[in-house]
Amino acid sequence: MNYKKIVVAGGGVLGSQIAFQSAYCGFDVTIWLRSEGSVGRTQPKLDKLAQTYREFIEKMAEGEGPWAAGLADSDCFDKEACLAAVRRAASSIKLELDMKAAVEDADLVIESMAENEQDKIAFYRRMAPLLPEKTVIATNSSTLLPSAFAQYTGRPDKYLALHFANSIWLNNTAEIMAQDKTDPRYFDELIDFSHAIRMIALPVHKEKSGYLLNSMLVPFLLSGLDLYVSGVSDPQSIDTAWTRGTGAPKGPFQIIDTVGLTTAYNIVMQYQKVPGLLSPLLKKMMMPYNFKAMAAVLKKYIDEGKLGMASGEGFYKY
Repeated sequence: MNYKKIVVAGGGVLGSQIAFQSAYCGFDVTIWLRSEGSVGRTQPKLDKLAQTYREFIEKMAEGEGPWAAGLADSDCFDKEACLAAVRRAASSIKLELDMKAAVEDADLVIESMAENEQDKIAFYRRMAPLLPEKTVIATNSSTLLPSAFAQYTGRPDKYLALHFANSIWLNNTAEIMAQDKTDPRYFDELIDFSHAIRMIALPVHKEKSGYLLNSMLVPFLLSGLDLYVSGVSDPQSIDTAWTRGTGAPKGPFQIIDTVGLTTAYNIVMQYQKVPGLLSPLLKKMMMPYNFKAMAAVLKKYIDEGKLGMASGEGFYKY
């Protein structure tokens, strides 16, 4: 693996985190964005990440709070070196609207756009003729399979999935999943890249919607949403039932606010549109859910600008 220039397509919650973590670890990082409005939304996320990284580093130096393994190893922690890496990351990430300029000389493009199949296809078709021959493409899609998009990339042998957990510096896992046409060489290269940005690499040996984490997380979130839209209880009570009953730090609605309501809406729409793709067991589990009502509730919040933690309000205010 000889990657130097990393391009992240999309500056959302995870896109901005992937970019900042990669820059923190010394890579040359560009974020491609679709509009000036996207620039205005992405830069504050990067500024906030710089602040968050500094706060974690200070607390780690004082022996307080959780250890963020994405930032440093506990046995060779150097506070000043970590703070310098934050400053370097914050000052070096480039935001680019010109796709051709963004992907020029890219070693790896990580697509981190919203879970919308047609938008992703349009993106790949537009980018394909602009890429250098060497460029590897990875999708950070939460639930969509890479095989659904490989033909549109112009390089299916260099295309696979690379999925991260939210709060990448703390929950430092990277799920690597190939599709049938992926050359194993690039699977191995993404394992190496994941290690290079301080992730625990989790190989996924069979293409699976949701990878490892979201295969478990999405049904949990849908269960919480269904309890709410069916009038069984309210978000706060549902979250409390989960956090108090299991000791987990967050309930389903707190998690949805963290990942963003737009992501949750797109996932719900996928389940609503393609029930025939579900396994018989999963279909039996999911079909009683009121996906139509879930979509309506999430869309109402989104239309009101309540997008989750990043916008200051979702199911909760921040």
